[in-house]
This record gives sequence, C-alpha cells and structure tokens, in this order.
Amino acid sequence: IKDQARRLAERLRVRGLMNLQLAVKDDRIFILEVNPRASRTAPFVSKAKGVPWPRIAAKVMMGKTLEELGFTEEVVPTRFNVKAPVFPFNKFPGVDMLLSPEMRSTGEVMGIDPDLGYALAKAYEGAGMRLPLRGRVLLTVKESDKRSIISEARTLSQLGYELVATGGTWQALRAAGLPVERINKLHEGRPHIVDAIKNGEIDMVFNTPSGRATRHDDTYIRSTSISTGIPCVTTLAGIRAVVSGLAALHKGPITVRSLQEIQGHAAEAREEHAHS
Repeated sequence: IKDQARRLAERLRVRGLMNLQLAVKDDRIFILEVNPRASRTAPFVSKAKGVPWPRIAAKVMMGKTLEELGFTEEVVPTRFNVKAPVFPFNKFPGVDMLLSPEMRSTGEVMGIDPDLGYALAKAYEGAGMRLPLRGRVLLTVKESDKRSIISEARTLSQLGYELVATGGTWQALRAAGLPVERINKLHEGRPHIVDAIKNGEIDMVFNTPSGRATRHDDTYIRSTSISTGIPCVTTLAGIRAVVSGLAALHKGPITVRSLQEIQGHAAEAREEHAHS
C-alpha cells in the first residue's frame, strides 16, 4: 500500500495531501479512487503521528520543500491508533445496520493505547458501544464463518461469558466442545432470538448476514439490538476486534491520558531513538 501510494503521488505530481481509498481482498490490493485533497483521515493521522500534516501540506503547496520544513523521515507511531465510525442507527427505529458502500457514518472517534485490545475497546466505547464485561453473547453466523468463529467463542467462554447460538452455529460450537445454549430463530417458533433480546436476556450480539432464507431473521435481530441498546457486530473482522477488546478489559480497567501527554512521550521516544 505504501509503495503504491508513493508511486501514485509521484506519477500524478501531487503536492500537498492526497486521499487514497483502497480495498484488500485475499491479499490483493484494489485501488478505488485517488483524490488530491485532504479527508477526514488527515486529522486522525496527524494525531496518531503527532505531526500537523495539513499545516505542512499547505506550506508545501505554497512552494516549501519537506527538507526546508524539517520532515524528511517517516514518523512511526509508538502506540496503536484505532479509528471507529459513529453511526446514527439508534435515531431510526427499525433500520437495518448492515453496511454497504453507501456512506452512513456521521462521525468518527479515536482510541489510542500501547495495547491493541485496549485501543479497540476505547474506540468502541467512544463510538457509543459499551462492551459488557459479563453476560450472555448471542452468536448466529453464516455457514462460511462457523469454523472461523470457534476461536473467538472459546475466548469468550474462558472470559466467563455464556454462549447462546442458533441451530447451525450451535452445532459448530458444540462440536468444538464449547458449552453453548441453543435458541430458536424467528421462524422456528417462540421463544426466539428477538424475544430474548427484548427481554434483556442477551448482552451482546454477533451476527454475520446469511443468505436469502434467513435475511428476514437477521434484519430483525440487528434492528432489535439497536433499539434495545445492545452491541451488535456484523462482520468476522469486527467480532475478532471486539473479542480482543473484551480480553483487554478483563486484564484491567482502561487508562486515560491526554493527547498532549501521549504525543509528548512519543516525541521524546523519537528523539532518543535518533540520538542512539
């Protein structure tokens, strides 16, 4: 990604900031678009690296060189910096939170910590998703995710969470030797998933969308989770990130530091490294 970004900037003769949007699938990089402008990522990267990139970019656009401005080496962050989008789903009852290429986020938050799990947990909490430290987790995932979810389910069980799952996911977790309770889907009769969520019997939902046969059920699960304020995660990557955050929270409470303090320590570390 770094190599392609550099080559694009040089070939397009961009001076200042450049917004590059990419997708990665099966280790292949797809470039979606390149824009010679700043984006919402610019202040995030500036805070992550402790460098005022928009100010520097403006001076470069006016004719200054990076050498004149004293920036000739890449700045590598000393901590993990996680950006989490904020979605307004709770403002629209009944809406499905499943994402598409359409822009739906209304803001972003940032979590910073030397530990990736804590950084993720901070970002989720900042985005309004308070991760429960105990309780019952509902898992209902598509066929291709059933084997992949076992590791995360085992971690949850070891952390003390009770596992609840629908038919196919229940079978996969049982086959892996995990303690899990089975629950009905909507079309299988009551009491079912939505009843359990509405009754406060579920504290978190992991639901990756399945095919057409269960799309109706999945939509109701997600919309009910939103209306009741229960965290709901809809991608395998997201589930792994949340479980990582939960594992970190079980090690101890989140520590809070000001951005100025973090950047001050980062600058000292870079200076010490340069002298050594």
